Amino acid sequence: MVVKALRQISVGQNGVGAFIFPCKKITLQYCNWGGSSQGLRDFLTSKRLAKWAEKYPQIQFEVVAKAGHPVLKAEYINGLNKAICVRNLNVDHVELKLKLLRESSGAQLRHYPKNANVLSLNQSVRGVWSPLHVDPALRHRV
Repeated sequence: MVVKALRQISVGQNGVGAFIFPCKKITLQYCNWGGSSQGLRDFLTSKRLAKWAEKYPQIQFEVVAKAGHPVLKAEYINGLNKAICVRNLNVDHVELKLKLLRESSGAQLRHYPKNANVLSLNQSVRGVWSPLHVDPALRHRV
């Protein structure tokens, strides 16, 4: 009996072989005179952003002075964007929100039911089970 291989193109997945950071750009938008931007202004003057830029060179950081409430915006490699308002937050909380954007994948948040099927990129090895696949002589009789 000759065994033939199935022809299938492999699908690249992040983390298999090499890891590509999902976050590619973070924009820090603040106001020069607004009181709600004080925490973000303190974050920028405390040299914490410089430490982040040294630690994560694969992320592009952009600082924008614009009137309005302070916002952290992130762009991801899948084309999606996320924005978090950091109004009236202190320096430590601003850094936590920055960490949240850095660690996020950029995917939209969804609610999965408790008994939802498993999501996978690979097909099932065993296939779909059905009681009709069993020999009729071996089936359970009621």
